[in-house]
Amino acid sequence: LDPSGDWYYWWLSAMVLPIMYNWIVIICRSCFADLQEQHVVLWLSLDCLSDALYLLDIAVHLHTGFLEEGILVQDRAQIRRRYLRSACFPWDVASVLPTDLLYLHLGPAVPAVRANRCLRAPRLFEAFDRRETRTAHPYAFRIAKLMLYVFVTIHWNGCLYFALSTHLGLGADDWVYPNASRPGFARPLRQYLHSFYISTLILTTVGDTPEPQREEEFLFMTAGFLLAVLGFATIMGSMSSVIANMNAADAAFYPDHGPVQQYLQAHGVGGRLARRVAGWHQHLRAHRKLVGERAVLRHLPSRLRAEVAASVHLPALRKVSLFQSCERGVLEALVLKLRPQVFSPGEFVCRTGDVGREMYFIREGRLAVVAADGVTQLAILGEGLYFGEISLINIRGNRSGNRRTANIQSIGYSDLFCLSKEDLTEVLAEFPSARTLMEAKGREILLRMEKLDVHAEAAAAAAAEEAEHRVQALEVALEELQTRVARLLAQLESSAFKLALRIGRLESRAQQRRLARGRAPARDQ
Repeated sequence: LDPSGDWYYWWLSAMVLPIMYNWIVIICRSCFADLQEQHVVLWLSLDCLSDALYLLDIAVHLHTGFLEEGILVQDRAQIRRRYLRSACFPWDVASVLPTDLLYLHLGPAVPAVRANRCLRAPRLFEAFDRRETRTAHPYAFRIAKLMLYVFVTIHWNGCLYFALSTHLGLGADDWVYPNASRPGFARPLRQYLHSFYISTLILTTVGDTPEPQREEEFLFMTAGFLLAVLGFATIMGSMSSVIANMNAADAAFYPDHGPVQQYLQAHGVGGRLARRVAGWHQHLRAHRKLVGERAVLRHLPSRLRAEVAASVHLPALRKVSLFQSCERGVLEALVLKLRPQVFSPGEFVCRTGDVGREMYFIREGRLAVVAADGVTQLAILGEGLYFGEISLINIRGNRSGNRRTANIQSIGYSDLFCLSKEDLTEVLAEFPSARTLMEAKGREILLRMEKLDVHAEAAAAAAAEEAEHRVQALEVALEELQTRVARLLAQLESSAFKLALRIGRLESRAQQRRLARGRAPARDQ
């Protein structure tokens, strides 16, 4: 089995049941004798089923691979050797020892002989950790897990309270459980609920607890109070930490409305504008709109971040007619550049004459193309459409230049993808076919709007062609100049080499002459 696979995960989830059964039921059966005697057959059947699952879990351990340097090891001999040498193997074996055979000597009224079944608790913690990493609501799961620990603690303390009451004598004083002769107090359910209630009072230190009379009672109460101070304080502190982390996670996903509201109040801004701001924040949380996506995914590797973004946004991006014929590489490059934005009802996304720095893709919602009066709706833009690309692409003959050519207003809450001019230029540089397609569609729009100067476009094309010819001529001239310079450098190096040789020969001759002059006086002498 793959330890990170679904089968192993579901098996761990199934092992929670027998482990929790032993942790909750064994102590209850040991302390409440009537509960054990009335359902002996049921308890023996559940015990056998629990033991069978324990044994099967050991078999699963022997067939579960492990990761070594990130590679899954599936060799059975290595798996068996690793499990037998692990620290959990002795605990697993101790938890399935046949201590039930003591029933033959002590009888079935002593379920405490199965106390070794509680040694499988590490498997329970492993299942909880695996569940927490895979659940969609980890903070809610942590709170539920802490509440389970609280319940088990109160349950054990309540069972021990009833066992101590039985040992001291039921109804012996006001602290112990009342005598079974009183009406209603002989039923096992009433015994358990009363003990659970007293245990809750002791461990939570809430309400008036019965005053102890004997030394054993004082010791039990003292131990309960110490457990409440140490254990429950830790558990409640962990719960408050989980809730605080939950609020911090929400703040990381969604912008906090508090500072904005305080800012508006400090500057005396209220009325309709304040309600629009509050409504925008409420819409983000209600529909789980995430505006800070890049900040949330910034810690992931680039490739994994691209896959996550593609799985979230690619289906919506494929609805855009502009990219339906594009290759997957274009879409994967775009999803890393897109930034989600949410516009409230009546808000203008862009106005005529604004400098165009971004283009938009409509993911959800509807937008209206509004006339100059700000009221008349000329067209409705729906899901899958896009706008704003004309001011980002340098189309020859565009009379508007990089200015917006229309007023776009959000009808309701609109969820858009925003792509900046720098990011679009970077993507189109890598995929020229997408750039050609986008320029063609932008040219069609400008022709319909009568904002494309054909003559200027032809002149710009001619000027671009002439500039291209000039650039090519300059490149040819530059290559010739580089060739001449290379020749001159070669000649210079050759002349320098010849000059160095001549200087060397002259120095050699001068040295020989000095030696000859030195020898002549020696011969004369």
